[in-house]
Amino acid sequence: MRRSKLLYVPFWATYVFLYLPILVLVVMSFNSGDSAYTYEGFSLKWYGELAGDERIRTGVVNTLVVAAGSTVIATVLGTLLAVGLARYTRSKTLDALALMPAVLPDLVLAIGLLVFYSAIQLTLGLYSVTLAHALFSMAFVAAVVRTRLTGADTSLEEASRDLGAGPVVTFMKVTLPQLTPGIVAGALLAFTLSLDEFVIAFFTIGNAEPTLPIVIYSMVRFGVTPKINALAAILLLVSFTAVIAGQRMTRIGESRAQD
Repeated sequence: MRRSKLLYVPFWATYVFLYLPILVLVVMSFNSGDSAYTYEGFSLKWYGELAGDERIRTGVVNTLVVAAGSTVIATVLGTLLAVGLARYTRSKTLDALALMPAVLPDLVLAIGLLVFYSAIQLTLGLYSVTLAHALFSMAFVAAVVRTRLTGADTSLEEASRDLGAGPVVTFMKVTLPQLTPGIVAGALLAFTLSLDEFVIAFFTIGNAEPTLPIVIYSMVRFGVTPKINALAAILLLVSFTAVIAGQRMTRIGESRAQD
């Protein structure tokens, strides 16, 4: 029993190491003073100043536009990719290539996309960032949906085809409803990844109005302020909400499938 209790020490130490800085950031976002490191009292003034900052408002709008567009593209293509890999091929090479954008370092992927855009003479802007984020997120969506496919009941698809339904009807009426929880979870994950992604956006946005992570980077270069802490706390809340919602959707889908 003593040995088993000692095993909890590195477990909790890891959690403290990961989440204590985040907790400090959230607490300091409510600081009434101008220092990001000295707490002088509770205040919401920094959250109010966020609403009055034109750069932040523009960054938020651009980030939401990019995140929404890339999520739609990544969800559709990632779902089709997962179905194709799981149902119509058994190639390990294709599996590796499908997950490559998720494995590659962001810097390598960003430089590669920038070179590709230059080669095809594509003018950089929010749409180039949207396409880049869609490519990056598609691998994660495919992985989530494919995990969901492993628990899908293939006998229902076989019964649908035996009754005369074509591949498209079978997919829309039988396969897609079973995959809905995984698709929603993948879409929420893709939205969260795009919301927080900086490196790829920095390399592929060109001279367009920046997204929110780029705005934060430009602000941090001159020092961390409670305003940045407040902005980071809001992004943290949005990310946590999306992740928890995705987990809930996955669990609900799994429980329904078992029933």
